Amino acid sequence: MKVVVDDKIPYIQEALQEIADEVVVKAGSKIGAADVRDADILVVRTRTRCDRHLLEGSRVQLVVTATIGYDHIDTAYLASADISWTNCPGCNATSVAQYVANSLLLLQRDRGLDLQTSTLGIVGVGHVGTAVMEAARRLGIARILANDPPREAAGEQLPDGMPWTDLTTLVREADIITLHTPLTAEAPYATYHLIDAQFIGQMRRRPVIINAGRGGLIDEQALEAAIDAGTVRDVVLDTWEHEPNISHTLLNKVYIGTPHIAGYSADGKANATRMTLTAICRHLGRPMTFDIQPPALPADFVPAASPEELALQLYNPLTDSKRLKACPEAFEQLRGSYPLRREHL
Repeated sequence: MKVVVDDKIPYIQEALQEIADEVVVKAGSKIGAADVRDADILVVRTRTRCDRHLLEGSRVQLVVTATIGYDHIDTAYLASADISWTNCPGCNATSVAQYVANSLLLLQRDRGLDLQTSTLGIVGVGHVGTAVMEAARRLGIARILANDPPREAAGEQLPDGMPWTDLTTLVREADIITLHTPLTAEAPYATYHLIDAQFIGQMRRRPVIINAGRGGLIDEQALEAAIDAGTVRDVVLDTWEHEPNISHTLLNKVYIGTPHIAGYSADGKANATRMTLTAICRHLGRPMTFDIQPPALPADFVPAASPEELALQLYNPLTDSKRLKACPEAFEQLRGSYPLRREHL
């Protein structure tokens, strides 16, 4: 049996070598049809487009993406070709929540945002949005509005009897708007360019906008015009519409701009690898026996005294932002060589 795997998925190669006869490790953007023609299982991240062009004529029977999102997978083609697939829902939810929460701490510390009097609007309340909601409550944010039309239509309930909020109300009342939806252009729940000129025109509170979901959720030209006009207070972007070829002018105008690493904590990566191996073992009908754990913090790590200082000591998004702003062309390199980041001690 042969497995082809993205070279940026950590803690997985040794386990795969116990499962498969042959393991081919390759950069995700470089995985091509010739690589997978005689492969049985393909393990990817977002940089590998899994469609007819890649998979037709191959013997691949299972595609696993070690990510929450799966818009890089042509699910209709895979179904027509009788190829199974799975993603890793929720694997890095707490990592993204750490990114959002610590960005809010920085906005409070450095930009005068008062979290205790602010209204947070969360658009998309799946695994990640729910984790962000929990983190926001720990920060003492005054009021939280939650919007997720598909979940509301399905009759899903929010914690503590909290009501759903329609998007128009959220746009008008939120001081902070954070996006955590899939990217889709399909009605009735299309999210492509969810934040556009019309959306911005409805805003009443000059909000902070955070996107740690998908780049295409925001019309970047409209966002840049809003920054120039002072319509938004601050912007935090981890995902970009044309990444890795991102807008340098927009990068220089946002408060925090990072190279799609919000979910890149070692904890989140270990979760994704664990879920990936579980899916492979299930497919093969064998028990999951691998214990995947993230590396420990350095032995000389001395935790800060206050919870806020400790949170930023564990992870400060401005560090990643400064690296990207210093060299935007290194977007993929910064992602690929991301340093150890833990969510907790």
